Amino acid sequence: MPDIVIAAEGLSKRYMIGHQTAVSERYVALRDVIARKARNVWRKSADLVHGRPIVQGDSVEEFWALRDINLEIRRGEVVGLIGRNGAGKSTLLKILSRITEPTKGRVRLNGRVASLLEVGTGFHPELTGRENIFLNGAILGMSRREIKRKFADIAAFAEIDEFLDTPVKRYSSGMYVRLAFAVAAHLEPEILIVDEVLSVGDAEFQRKCLGKMDAVSKDGRTVLLVSHDMRRLAALCHRTILMNGGMVEADGETQTVIDRYMAKHGMAAFADLSQRRDMSGSGDARFQSIELLKDGQPCRSFAFGDRLVQRFAIDVVRPLGRGLVSTSIATADGIPVYEYFNIDAGCEWTASRGRHVFTVAIDKLNLYPGTYTMTLWIGDRNSFRVDYAEEAISFDVVLAPAIGVEHRTQRNGGLVYQDAAWSIDHRTS
Repeated sequence: MPDIVIAAEGLSKRYMIGHQTAVSERYVALRDVIARKARNVWRKSADLVHGRPIVQGDSVEEFWALRDINLEIRRGEVVGLIGRNGAGKSTLLKILSRITEPTKGRVRLNGRVASLLEVGTGFHPELTGRENIFLNGAILGMSRREIKRKFADIAAFAEIDEFLDTPVKRYSSGMYVRLAFAVAAHLEPEILIVDEVLSVGDAEFQRKCLGKMDAVSKDGRTVLLVSHDMRRLAALCHRTILMNGGMVEADGETQTVIDRYMAKHGMAAFADLSQRRDMSGSGDARFQSIELLKDGQPCRSFAFGDRLVQRFAIDVVRPLGRGLVSTSIATADGIPVYEYFNIDAGCEWTASRGRHVFTVAIDKLNLYPGTYTMTLWIGDRNSFRVDYAEEAISFDVVLAPAIGVEHRTQRNGGLVYQDAAWSIDHRTS
């Protein structure tokens, strides 16, 4: 189909890993050493004759970095790729970028590919930034005339004008990324492949890159992005692929796939609080669990303006009479943002023996993008602590179209976005 720009069929990649035999004996006979060396020479000679890679070590093991990958990516899609380290993400990107060949299967690419996989890839350290723009652009398939036409835009995007005639070996890793991404982005490729390298740049440059990738996708081009930053993926990608053990574990709507990944690796929207070791207070009542919900479904990633619902359970061991409960929100580095008490909302609680389930809803989340933690507290009628679950659960707030203006996403203006009505009274003297 002409609409499909990337198609992988039965894609597999095998590597041969060498292992050095551990010598546990105190003494090793000379004949054993000679025999082992002879076997290694014979094996390496056979590999050389048959065109196989020569692997160092006394024994060789097969390692499949990818196993039977089948996927299709359409024109204009922005697709995220997630998974733990070693899941096969980078190997897949290297095959799609035609850096390495698959052991089995095939890939069909419909369009020009620009990839940014490692800091400094395609750069010569002795050449200047200006010379490397022409070199890297040529490697990516740009003509000299095209590079000269876009040179000013590339240099402006990279923000390294004063260092253009400095050898790149003197660049910081952030400057490397700036220049490399600027060249790749201005190639105007049909397919843009970006690995985690953007995490090297500063926050302002990352926003520029995200904006550029968003613009690329709106022009009908395809973006494939690897990142461990779930907020970035949720803000940019409509579809995400989860990889595990060299295979595709899930492929679908971004938030659904992220929730599955986080739930599997202990970052779920539900937290069991019954087995905590940091309990404090009198213990007359204890938090048992907390769950975060969006539209009635478990969720730990919310957009600006979403309705966030907390549901937590409390077991009362000894009646408290009139009880107090609070839930508070703080940034990941502990700066307080919100605190809610049941009595502030007119919700009186008679803490009788048994289980009590609370539901607290924030109708319109007005936090800037970031990671936040939620802390729970129980007090008696005298406000003495009964239980305290510090950082009981965490959640992410992602950038939403409702606040897509760049200056509103910056954190230097505070933690909470609050809209306000402005007016100006023009007077003339």
